[in-house]
Amino acid sequence: MQKHTAKITSKSIEQSGLPTDYRKAIAEYIWNGFDANASRIDINFDANEVGFINHLSIVDNGTGIDISTLDDTFGNFLDSQKEQSFSATGFVKGKKGKGRYSFTNFCHKAIWNTTFNNANKLLNFTISIEKSDSVNYAVSNEKTIKKGQNTGTIVSFEKFFNLTGDLLESDDFQQFIAQEFGWFLYLNKDKGYKLVLNGGEINYQSIIADTDSFDLQIGKNNFKITYIRWSKKIGDKYFYYFLNSKQLEIGRKHTSFNNKAIEFHHSLYVESLYFDDFEETKENEPTLGFFQNQADDTYKALISHLNVFLKEKEKYFIKENKADELIKRYNKDRVFPKFKSNAYERLRKQDLENVVKEIYCAEPKIFLKLNKEQSKTLVGFLNLLLDSEERENILTILESVTKLDEEEREELAKALKNTELKHIVSLVRFLENRFKVINSLKALVFDLEKYTNEREHIQKVIESNYWLFGEQYHLISADDNFEILLHNYLHFVEAENKKPNISSLNKKNKLKRPDIFICRQNFYPDPLTESDIIEENIIVELKRPSVIIGIDQFRQIENYMRFIVEEEQFNSQHRKWKFLLVGKKVDDYIKDQYDNQKNKGKKFLVQSIRNYEFYAMTWDDVFTDYRLKNKHMVDKLKFKDTVLEELKDAGVSLDKEASDLLTYRTQSN
Repeated sequence: MQKHTAKITSKSIEQSGLPTDYRKAIAEYIWNGFDANASRIDINFDANEVGFINHLSIVDNGTGIDISTLDDTFGNFLDSQKEQSFSATGFVKGKKGKGRYSFTNFCHKAIWNTTFNNANKLLNFTISIEKSDSVNYAVSNEKTIKKGQNTGTIVSFEKFFNLTGDLLESDDFQQFIAQEFGWFLYLNKDKGYKLVLNGGEINYQSIIADTDSFDLQIGKNNFKITYIRWSKKIGDKYFYYFLNSKQLEIGRKHTSFNNKAIEFHHSLYVESLYFDDFEETKENEPTLGFFQNQADDTYKALISHLNVFLKEKEKYFIKENKADELIKRYNKDRVFPKFKSNAYERLRKQDLENVVKEIYCAEPKIFLKLNKEQSKTLVGFLNLLLDSEERENILTILESVTKLDEEEREELAKALKNTELKHIVSLVRFLENRFKVINSLKALVFDLEKYTNEREHIQKVIESNYWLFGEQYHLISADDNFEILLHNYLHFVEAENKKPNISSLNKKNKLKRPDIFICRQNFYPDPLTESDIIEENIIVELKRPSVIIGIDQFRQIENYMRFIVEEEQFNSQHRKWKFLLVGKKVDDYIKDQYDNQKNKGKKFLVQSIRNYEFYAMTWDDVFTDYRLKNKHMVDKLKFKDTVLEELKDAGVSLDKEASDLLTYRTQSN
């Protein structure tokens, strides 16, 4: 039987799986330089105004190419002498001998000018390969180099196609180079390793969002752990990379934190002498002792430590970055249910946001892969539970949706208890502050009647606490004349910031000063106006305790109404106006007006004309009305000392704010 040698042609080389991306092709030559122990690699190119490349070379200060090994390097294909490479994400990794042919992606010729050390003598020679005849390579005669020069290799490229200067100058190319080599440069930063593009050092730090390094001792083995979180995806899956004492990659293992929706882009590098005698095997069976593999107890302990470390890093990343992004996205997409704009509703919304955030931090997979409607359903369901007595059952229900291990369950339970405590403390403090204000007003009106006036005392309190007359309103003016009031009003509702032109009809009244003017815009259909924007305005006139509200005070706010009716910039039918008189007492005239308006079904109403309504209230009416409207909050929270005491008795750890509040309430009672 006669033996025949299989032929390898230039075409078969091009079809052998060479990189089709010019960036990866160039990266192969950079990795070859680092594989040759280079500490600095320069990418130099020159292009004209239309992008034609005059020159492109990659220069390294490595050990060069030994001419005596050419038959085992350039002479072999798919059987390279180089068994290992630094490259963790590269295309070829230098093991198959294909990397030197990557130039065929973007040019017709590559020339290696290399200097190496042979018996303390520096020798230089060149190698060239043509794309059209890539099975052959030409080698020049070697020549001796004078002492004082260094070893290294310059790879030059000629006759370009599919590659222009703007591609090499682009941010995309620089980002790719940073992503491909950033980890390696970071691990070797203390050794001064550099990658330079046309004189400018590649800024790999721009794609590194977070780093951490520590030593781990397992038995007699020491491991140097380096964690990198990338600011963007690096084009590779997420691995633990195992490097030997020479920083050569011996093996890798997928981390269990590869969920794309979280965008936790990370790599973890483990350097140790342990991996000098380590070899990955397909089966996790113990070896005979010549080397270690995945079945080794030390390796298993290492993976366990790495998993715990990386889990903490992921949780920190989610809490500091992704949780807030989720809340912003849910607000933008209107996933959260609608809440009213008053202070209590804002607290409820904040509580729901905190719970969603804490659950997401503890177990993000609950929220992943949900479409908008599914997200609305989940968040709406959580809101119903939070507003009921079933808050503690949230954990049980979530466990039926997703499988939680014991540690995850404990973390989630702790998070829910933490948000519950914060919510209770916020609500209790919120109500405490409200009732302090009411008690202060009561003292001014009932206990200090002789000394209290509306402008210096009552007015000042109401300016900062106009929630007594409307939680959802915006303060337009306080004790300002109508000219200033109109300016502020137009600025609020129409975003105009110019001095208003008061009509001549109203000029004599423009200096009148209503005590409080508050406004809000409602967005809902009005069947009468066919408009979805209604502005509601309230003018409050405050009276000192010694003044009894009667016809004279009523005429005062009627004059306010006349000013508004006659002022063209005020009197749109889209605007609703309420005028409110507040004093310690009302006389019989006001009480008679109450009786006349009973058929309207509105308490404290004394007159109603078109889109204008007049109300009169005593301070006791105001205080009682607020107490009745907020009774559900007081009852729901059991507004008494036991609210926080029960939590403390149940073993809940109170933070400083809660402890101080409990102490304050105990002392005040």
